[in-house]
Amino acid sequence: MKRLENTVTDKDTEKICFDANLLLIFGVTLMVVMGVSSIFPAFPGMARELDISTRKVGLLISFFALPGVIFAPVMGVIADRWGRKKLLVPSLLLFGTAGGACAFVENFNVILFLRCCQGIGASTLGTLNVTILGDLYTGNRRTTILGYNISVLSIGTASYPAIGGALAQYGWRYPFMLPFIAIPLGILVIFFLNTPEPKNKQKFNDYIGKVIESIKNKQTIGLFALGVVTFLVLYGSLITCLPFLLDKSFGASSLIIGLIMSSVSFTSAVISTKIGVITRYISRKTVLIIAFLLYASALMIIPFVPILWGFVAPAIIFGFGLGLAVPSLQSLLMEKAPIKYRAAYMSINNMVLRVGQTLGPILMGILLTTSGIEGVFYAGAGLSIFMIFITLMMIH
Repeated sequence: MKRLENTVTDKDTEKICFDANLLLIFGVTLMVVMGVSSIFPAFPGMARELDISTRKVGLLISFFALPGVIFAPVMGVIADRWGRKKLLVPSLLLFGTAGGACAFVENFNVILFLRCCQGIGASTLGTLNVTILGDLYTGNRRTTILGYNISVLSIGTASYPAIGGALAQYGWRYPFMLPFIAIPLGILVIFFLNTPEPKNKQKFNDYIGKVIESIKNKQTIGLFALGVVTFLVLYGSLITCLPFLLDKSFGASSLIIGLIMSSVSFTSAVISTKIGVITRYISRKTVLIIAFLLYASALMIIPFVPILWGFVAPAIIFGFGLGLAVPSLQSLLMEKAPIKYRAAYMSINNMVLRVGQTLGPILMGILLTTSGIEGVFYAGAGLSIFMIFITLMMIH
């Protein structure tokens, strides 16, 4: 399998975007974000029809997310030892079958079991999509493609709530049918995905030892730390607390809140597609510093916004930073990960990001009760500045 190398020029960008491998992996990326963002609108109708509490409905997210913390590192090891494609196909089929089956079940406990099974499949997809892109591309092309992948992810994150909401008008079951799309995608992967596979003949203990040894360096630890704090700020300060501010202080409807929050994802989607061009002229370390300055600026502005639609500005600024930071972090991590250990690297990264995603709402929720809503955004800005110091000290 010939890997694409060097820099991406304007003339060959279109050619890359029609690469069959790339389109299949973009499909996998859309599955990764489908599992949560497409079903939120169905929760009220589901709670009424199945006669369950709001707290219980929230377990649909917890049961889906928990396997990612437990299984992601294991799946990374399997992908390095036995091959990416051998794991990707059954994961897509499990994700699609278990997720879609939820639409045909009446017992909520069975639905939770199916969501857990779907989450096992999703934990693999979230690791393998970026791992395979790292296998297929190198250099500035890799950074560019990772940017496109973040753009696809951001578009999915912004679009799925609207798609799920439209389907939920006909009944809570319909958004749960969307994962069935993963089944034909898995079949396409069998016949059309052409990716290099690691040739890993080491003994298992030797392999684990090499992975641990290669991770124990300053830059890799710094990249993991930056990922955790990015997700802590994103899910804690912005996604969890900004909707409360918009609701309580400005009386914003759920539609308006959704539109303002979607501007983060859409901005990130646009900027991510340009990351390859940007990093031709600016080092990724500098790009990260700019991104964290944008985070801090957006969060510092929020407490002082006087009108409802004024919040679009800090949302766009934060989205700009997100579009710069995430593909840059992934690209730098890929460079530290040889193909024989790359899935393990990315699975650990996937796990630590979920830690940030889990801790963010909890920690900022505690801060909200002790310091008020403004304190949450100031804390997020402070963490963003802290990320700049991590970048200066640990990234080269």
